[in-house]
Amino acid sequence: MTASQVPSSAGSRLYWTCQLVGWGGYALTRAWAAILYLHLAWLPTIAAALALHAAALGATHAMRAYMTRRGWRTLPRGQLAWRIVLVGLLLGVPLGMATYLTPLAALQDPGVVDIGLGLHAGPGLILLLNAINWAFLFWTWLTLYFIALAVRQYRSAELRQSELARALQLAELRLLKSQLNPHFLFNALNTVRSLIAHDPSRAQDAVTRLANTLRYTLSSAQEELVTVAQELEIVQDYLDLELLRLEDRLSIDCDVSAKAREMRIPVMLLQTIVENAIKHGIAELPAGGVLKIRGDVRDGELTLEVTNPRPATPRRAANEGIGLRNAAERLRLLFGERASLDVDLSASAIATTRVRIPVGG
Repeated sequence: MTASQVPSSAGSRLYWTCQLVGWGGYALTRAWAAILYLHLAWLPTIAAALALHAAALGATHAMRAYMTRRGWRTLPRGQLAWRIVLVGLLLGVPLGMATYLTPLAALQDPGVVDIGLGLHAGPGLILLLNAINWAFLFWTWLTLYFIALAVRQYRSAELRQSELARALQLAELRLLKSQLNPHFLFNALNTVRSLIAHDPSRAQDAVTRLANTLRYTLSSAQEELVTVAQELEIVQDYLDLELLRLEDRLSIDCDVSAKAREMRIPVMLLQTIVENAIKHGIAELPAGGVLKIRGDVRDGELTLEVTNPRPATPRRAANEGIGLRNAAERLRLLFGERASLDVDLSASAIATTRVRIPVGG
């Protein structure tokens, strides 16, 4: 028996519950019918019924172990069907003969139970009817058993598929994050480097800010989601770095509602958008500009917007947009197709990056 064939403790308990309730209940039902209609002594009748059905329980349990060893669950339907018919007969005939030797055999005689026909079955017919009755019981048991196996295998396959999809999703998220952090750190180090040559004191302050951002990225390595408020803290550190470099060329206008600040978003999402707005927008303009950050929750949706001025003819780099594509893919993986990240360039010399995330499912 392979590891996948070993029943779980919960499955084993369910199996034995079904066995005991099924066979025990049917035994007591037949005993009750014999006592009620045949007026037999209740003690020997119940004892005979329980003994016969205990034998049936043992036979089905032994057959279950045999079928598991032989791998019947993997057989084509046609091959399985004739095996079920054969097993039903092989188990039904001996128990039919055993039943014939007990008072319960009379339940198969239509003349004993008055149904208005006045018929009486001979010994051979009673024996045959008892064997067929048991065979039918075993056929029913085997059919239900393999149906239950098929349902369990289907559910197990669904669970494995779900687990594989989740594992793939986590792997994709880790890959995206591993691409994101070096991208961010490279740009931050460039900012520090640009200050070292002409303003060492500001460079020291920049290193402090960079340390804060490093601490954030390291502490969030195991997290996929953070609150907007947490993300705004790292954004502020990043903007402080850029203010040291760009000075009065950069102005910041942030208006994020209290409700929006409580919402959870992918880690480094807002920072990536802000970094993109400065690197490909404000930093490219001699006069700089105002970076606007807006956030609110309306109609079951969190909306974040980052607006910045941009060059009329932007310079394009080979890797431009990798951060935003990365962020959009992480949004899809974490929140599904209802989440989106769009860059609106319809306004002249203005770029608006807009994120929408469903709230509460």
